[in-house]
Amino acid sequence: MSQEKELQKRGNSKCELCNSDENLSIYNLPDIKENGLSTSLYACSTCIEQMNDSDKIDPNHWRCLNDSMWSEHDAVKIMAWRMLNRINADWPQDLLNMMYLEDETLELAKASGDGEDENKLVHRDVNGVVLEHGDSVVLIKDLKVKGSSLVAKQGAAVRNIRLDHENADYIEGKVDGQQIVIITQYVKKI
Repeated sequence: MSQEKELQKRGNSKCELCNSDENLSIYNLPDIKENGLSTSLYACSTCIEQMNDSDKIDPNHWRCLNDSMWSEHDAVKIMAWRMLNRINADWPQDLLNMMYLEDETLELAKASGDGEDENKLVHRDVNGVVLEHGDSVVLIKDLKVKGSSLVAKQGAAVRNIRLDHENADYIEGKVDGQQIVIITQYVKKI
């Protein structure tokens, strides 16, 4: 049986990433020397165009990765991991945190250089500890909240923080039920 027929059968004649059944073809994963079923997937023209050109990525199209990242086929998992790293939005990080790849599969996924953005902002607390999306921090001094009468008290815990994607000195979190922006030099990771 030909490779295309095998991939059609494996994907039930649908895109293995988004389940579209239009304009399907074989997509060989770039940056992997081995070629074959384990490094190929059946994908639609929309997915292929966006996998080949990061400038054309539509984050909403890739919400399908919530399902396809759990595929039993390494090629699908590798491409899901790569695309989650390429999408410039908050929600892909949540999926990446849930995703599990065997060490060997993760090395193949990283072969494209995705997930290693040297320009990526690194948020650090007062002690230099790296802060991640969803971490909990504690305030190390009283902070007056601009535009409000609220004073965020020293020792207040801020759970499930969000990182500012444009400035490494800012994080967001809720203090006394109010969403505020906090400067990282005034927090310590719990």
